Amino acid sequence: MAPIPEMDTIWMDGALVPWADAKIHVLTHALHYGSGVFEGIRAYKTDRGTAVFRLEEHMKRLIRSAKLYYMPVPYTVEQLYDATFEVLESNRLDAGYIRPLIFRGYGEMGLNPMNAPVQAIIAAWPWGTYLGEEGILHGVRAKTSSIQSLDHTALARAAKATGQYLNSILAKVEVTKAGYDEAIMLTAHGHVAEGSGENIFVVRNGVLMTPPPSDGVLEGITRDSVMMMAAAMGIPCKERTMARSDLVIADELFYTGTAAEIVPIREVDDHEIGEPGPITRRIQDKFRAIVEGRDEEFDHFMEYARS
Repeated sequence: MAPIPEMDTIWMDGALVPWADAKIHVLTHALHYGSGVFEGIRAYKTDRGTAVFRLEEHMKRLIRSAKLYYMPVPYTVEQLYDATFEVLESNRLDAGYIRPLIFRGYGEMGLNPMNAPVQAIIAAWPWGTYLGEEGILHGVRAKTSSIQSLDHTALARAAKATGQYLNSILAKVEVTKAGYDEAIMLTAHGHVAEGSGENIFVVRNGVLMTPPPSDGVLEGITRDSVMMMAAAMGIPCKERTMARSDLVIADELFYTGTAAEIVPIREVDDHEIGEPGPITRRIQDKFRAIVEGRDEEFDHFMEYARS
């Protein structure tokens, strides 16, 4: 992956600050205990200007995540929405990746964080698709990781929290060291959960399936969007608990996520699935039309700066 390019500004605790000055103390609580929540969001260039994919829903989830970890956010959804466009404009970005983060700051050490201040940042920079353009076109090689996905009884799985991604890091490193592009993680019961940073969909006999939240998956916003798109296109879609074998006998497989977008899986555990299939391609094409501002049906997914 390419390093993060240095931009001009970052929104931090209510104001734009120079990129190089967006700093925290080394004793910041989140740095030691992972007490933070975040979002990954994308902005796209359209004929009507810069549009952000489902920005309001992302910010609502950010606040929900913070609530699950007892972090009162000192900003409203509307303020975070407007701050996102401030960041895009100040950095002259008409497209790019956006990273909001809410975290416990400097002021207290220990496992009771309630007196540590809650801080917020929003950054943005140009970033290509997470698994590469070649992956989007022809699919990636996936491997089931030995690292289990997290259970609801271990952490607040409905939250997109910083510390929860440590096991995703282990899974990602494990499979990439073995020569694969991405991981597939299973639950403690052997059910299919998700990738290291993506949701997963299976196509079999013309039916689109994805693991349910009860199997410890993040309720991804791209995942939700794909389910709505499928319904609009007449593609049967359902949440279903799946075993590892369901991946091998699938007709089509793909990952979804903000960073990754819609990425076909051409091989899983050295079993060939093949080039992206017709349902995957239809969903990719629909998604691309939406984010480029060419789809009237889902035009409401693309959100613009408020005047």
